[in-house]
Amino acid sequence: MSEQSAAPATESTGGPAEKIAAGYAVAGPAVELGAVVHDGRPHPGAAVQVPLAMLNRHGLIAGATGTGKTKTLQLIVEQLSAAGVPVVVADVKGDLSGLAQPGTASERTQQRAAQTGDDWQPTGFPVEFLALGGLGSGVPVRATLTDFGPLLLSKVLDLNPTQESSLGLVYHYADSAGLPLLDLQDLRAVVQWLLSDEGKPELKGLGGLSPATAGVILRKLIALAELGGDVFFGEPEFEPADVLRTTDDGRGIVTAVELAAVQDRPALFSTFLMWLLAELFEELPEVGDVDQPKLVFFFDEAHLLFSGASKAFLESVTQTVRLIRSKGVGVFFVTQNPTDVPSTVLGQLGNRVQHALRTFTPEDAKALRKTVSTFPKTKDYDLEELLTSLGIGEAAVTVLSDRGTPTPVAWTMLRAPRSLMAPIEPAAMAEAVQASPLQPKYGQPVDRDSAYERLAARLAPSPAAQPDRRERDRREPDDVRERPEPRRPSEPLQEDSTLDRVLGSAAFRSFTRSAASALGRELTRGLFGTRRRRR
Repeated sequence: MSEQSAAPATESTGGPAEKIAAGYAVAGPAVELGAVVHDGRPHPGAAVQVPLAMLNRHGLIAGATGTGKTKTLQLIVEQLSAAGVPVVVADVKGDLSGLAQPGTASERTQQRAAQTGDDWQPTGFPVEFLALGGLGSGVPVRATLTDFGPLLLSKVLDLNPTQESSLGLVYHYADSAGLPLLDLQDLRAVVQWLLSDEGKPELKGLGGLSPATAGVILRKLIALAELGGDVFFGEPEFEPADVLRTTDDGRGIVTAVELAAVQDRPALFSTFLMWLLAELFEELPEVGDVDQPKLVFFFDEAHLLFSGASKAFLESVTQTVRLIRSKGVGVFFVTQNPTDVPSTVLGQLGNRVQHALRTFTPEDAKALRKTVSTFPKTKDYDLEELLTSLGIGEAAVTVLSDRGTPTPVAWTMLRAPRSLMAPIEPAAMAEAVQASPLQPKYGQPVDRDSAYERLAARLAPSPAAQPDRRERDRREPDDVRERPEPRRPSEPLQEDSTLDRVLGSAAFRSFTRSAASALGRELTRGLFGTRRRRR
């Protein structure tokens, strides 16, 4: 906290702070961010708030490391949950698990409450913890490669445009040939098949698959498996509807994707978040302007999503962000510098919370000038000076008013989150994961018939080429004769399973969702090449 903002709070009557706050007046429900700071002092009666109805117009939370971005995110998430809005957050460092428990009163929280006019009370919120493939603490989240699509997978594999095009050709073949790509072994099997003498004719007329390019793809698939992709890609596949839940008392459930265990694999987790958003885009109906969002999605460490991205990927991100608003979904990008976000995306983010920026290099100074140029003009502050002198928990804010117009820039002292501002104990998280209603649905992996088995069957000897069963039995020892054919481990149904249990299982739903592929009909794909589900 800066020395200026640490001064005692004072009320103003019709001064500059109140004039700024008038631009944030809201008739309906709103998310309270904090109080206007002017002349170095916070004004508790001058509230800075975001209309709840404007949170599907997207937003940006930016600032240097240690300036309070995570706490701002936590503050907004709490109020969305309390208003009945489900939220998805990427918890890269594990800090956001504290949302599940009430915060601890302290002298600092009480002082901040007085400075911002906040009736602060410690409060916990309903949180669902997920983990990619079970790597870390959380209910395992998986996706099939068929649904993930070639464009997103190319981003994960860091393929060049030629390799990306070839991967798209492999997907096209698998879709049209009825070969479900459920995990990495399936995709490797299809690539190897298309390189074989038996498989090469399948791509005749489509340009074929270069052995050199296929070799690159295969090597990168092996590397991805070693980084955890082998447990993330598979079934049961996560259903997007499971992030749209509320509690019995009407609070929105916060889905925290715990990424601490995979934070050294940024391409995997950042692209997974984009896959989940793309799936929501394909599944949700159009709702237009609504009183409050159906869901708000927070991309932490957003620069990882755009770093090294292909032109096709960036175009798909831009189009998804532009169009998903009409489906009632808000998207907030959280990053260190606004210039981390492409201009085509940045231009669609109507709500801005800009924490302090640092100017240690000429590039930093240039980025600062660019950031200042994106804010509305103001006579109340020298923005270039303000953005380099903001204290921890302070930000320059401009949002969309309930009329859809930009609010005046407000130097804002942000309220303190009401939940725990630290990670919860590992034992408490483990208990929450085991008690989750999603654990029985997604806890155990499933391995059903897919491209690997089907291509293996094609290469198996024909019945005519096999010896007579009686002759084979006569020649084979008993232990060989009784041994079943080896195959990959799977989860067999228990003998006492009922038809209802089978039909209600995640595995059966995964099977029916990809039935079009199994029947040999070509899949239709959405913006990211993800499978467009038939409603």
